[in-house]
Amino acid sequence: MMKLRPLGNSGLFASEVGLGCEHLQGKALPHIHSVLDAALAGGINILDVFMSEPEVRSNLGLALKGRRKDVLLQGHIGAGWIDGQYCRTRDPGQYTHFFQDFMHRLQTDYVDIGMLHFVDTQADFDRVIESGMLDYACELKQKGVIRATGVSSHDPLVAMQLVETGQIDVLMFSLNPVYDTLPPETDIDGLFNPETYRRDTFTIAPERLKLYQTCETRGVGITVMKSLAAGSLLKAESSPYGAAMSVAQCIHYALTRPAVSSVLVGCATADEVGQALAYERADDSARDYTDVLAQSPKFSLSGKCMYCNHCLPCPSHIDIAQVNKYLDLASLTGPAAPETTRAHYHALAHTAADCIQCGQCETRCPFAVPVISRMQEAVERFGE
Repeated sequence: MMKLRPLGNSGLFASEVGLGCEHLQGKALPHIHSVLDAALAGGINILDVFMSEPEVRSNLGLALKGRRKDVLLQGHIGAGWIDGQYCRTRDPGQYTHFFQDFMHRLQTDYVDIGMLHFVDTQADFDRVIESGMLDYACELKQKGVIRATGVSSHDPLVAMQLVETGQIDVLMFSLNPVYDTLPPETDIDGLFNPETYRRDTFTIAPERLKLYQTCETRGVGITVMKSLAAGSLLKAESSPYGAAMSVAQCIHYALTRPAVSSVLVGCATADEVGQALAYERADDSARDYTDVLAQSPKFSLSGKCMYCNHCLPCPSHIDIAQVNKYLDLASLTGPAAPETTRAHYHALAHTAADCIQCGQCETRCPFAVPVISRMQEAVERFGE
C-alpha cells in the first residue's frame, strides 16, 4: 500500500512515489490514460507537469477528468510555449498567461503546488523577485488559486535563498547520490567536473546537506526530480560507481534525505510506472544502496544530457533532448545506429543538421552538455 508523507507544513500529503509527466509529451491520449491509470491505481497522488506544450496539457486534463480531486497537481509558473517551443519566461504577461493556460487545459480552477519554474542562478533569482513572479505566486495562494507555493531548482545555493524568503512551501530539487557529492564550490556551469568524483568515500556536499536540513527545520517539503539521473544510475556502464543501482535503491536514497516528501519518477509507460511502484513492495535488502555507494566512482556524468529540454527555445526549432536521446541510444550499440533509432531520428521535424551553432542552448543547460558538438556528432552518426 502506498505511503503518504506530509508535504512540509503545507497541510498536503503526497505519495512517497510520485509521477513526473515529462515523458508523456508527444504521446496519444489513450497512452496517457494508461500511464495515469496505472499511477493512480498504485496509489500515486502527486503529478509534476512542467511541460508547456498545449496538447500534452489538454490530454492530461482529459485523462484526469472526473478524478482531479484524487491528485496533487504540481504546476509551473514561468514555463511558456512561444513560437511552437518550450521556453522559460520571467515576463509577467507571459507567465500569467501560461499559468492560466495550464489551469484551462488541465480543466481545474486550482493548482495544489504553484511552482516557480527552474530558478538556478543568482541572476535568475533576482529576475524572479524583480519581475513580481514570487509575489504573483503568493497572491494566488492568498486567493486560494494555489494551495502551496513552490520552486524548482538544481542549485543548492539559489534554492537556499528562496527557502529563506519564508514564502516557499515546497522545493522541487534534483537529488540523487551523484549530485549529492558535488563540492561546495560547484556552480551550475560546472555541475559535473570529473574531479568531483575522484575520492575514496561518499560524502554529501555541505551546501546540499544544509539545504535539506534547512527545509526540514522550516517545514518546506522537498519533491525530488532526476532521482535516476536520466537512467544513468541504472546501468553499470553509465554509472559513476561502476555498478548499477536499481530504481528502488534510487528512490530509497532520495526518501532517506531530510525533508523529502515524494520522489517524482519520470515514466513513459505503464510498465515503468509499475517499476517505480515496486518500491512499495521491496524489502529492506532490495532498497539498500550502501554497497553501491561504497565503491569508488569511476567517472563523472559530465556533459550527460538529462533530456529535460531546459536548453530550449532553439532558433532552429530542434528538439535537442530527443536528438541527444537518439544519439545516446545509438551509442550503446556501437558505430552503426540501429535502423529503428535512425528512423525515429529522421522523423523529427528538425534534426541536428539544422543547428546554426549559436550556443544559446549551452548557456541554458543546467548540466553543462556540449550541445553544439553533440549536434555535430548526431549529423556524423545519422546523416543529414
